[in-house]
Amino acid sequence: MIRAPATAKINLALVVGPLRSDGKHELATVYQRVAFADRVAVEPSATLHVVGFPADTVVRRALESLAAEAGIRPGWRVRLTKRIPVAAGLGGGSSDAATALRLANETLADPLSADRLRALAATIGADVPFFLASGPQLGVADGTELTPLDLPQDFAVLLFVPNGTAKSSTAAVYQAFDRRRGADGYEERRRGLLESLERVRRAEDLALLPRNDLASSPHSARLEQLGAFRADVTGAGPAVYGLFLGTRRAREAARTLRRVGRAIVTTACWYG
Repeated sequence: MIRAPATAKINLALVVGPLRSDGKHELATVYQRVAFADRVAVEPSATLHVVGFPADTVVRRALESLAAEAGIRPGWRVRLTKRIPVAAGLGGGSSDAATALRLANETLADPLSADRLRALAATIGADVPFFLASGPQLGVADGTELTPLDLPQDFAVLLFVPNGTAKSSTAAVYQAFDRRRGADGYEERRRGLLESLERVRRAEDLALLPRNDLASSPHSARLEQLGAFRADVTGAGPAVYGLFLGTRRAREAARTLRRVGRAIVTTACWYG
């Protein structure tokens, strides 16, 4: 059995545009891994079994797709150990799927090339290809077209999931975005994101990046009051992240917030 961490991600920026002809939205986003992770273990098996997380569908679908691409029957046993909050905007399901794809591909007699594996990952979900890449990435088109970014990594991250937050489906969040004509001005906001990325030199410069177009939270302001130099919703939410220049202040903020939600202190990381 081979094992690997499946790290969470945050969106350091998420600029969303109009609906595309394929039913997805045009976007530009900055993906950043954090060290907080699920665990994925894979071994060959006579049939496909995914255990440890009964609600899983994405890992099973990913491995069925891998088997079809490789021209074999799906035959792996996968154990998921979940730590990343589910449906929170932290990419746990996508990360699990990408990690399972990578590990299962290693067991094949004729593994798929990196390019074929990335193309397959893009059919599973918009975030999945990112979790096969190293380092922060700029995602464009529907988020699957990636360009590496040279961004500072010397900061602590506080992930916060408020108590009692009813998670809207990602589809519902995008529908609300369309109803309020959120795509208006997309090209200007996209240019603003690219220009702000060019100005990032130090960790604190990440505060220059534009706010999440899809969702906002009053907890972002609270995190900044507690010392974060940048705080925002990640993905479609409801998780909020705060970036801190040291783990001490991040831990102090986490202690304050634990009365009203789940607070996790972690760090930026380059690869799972």
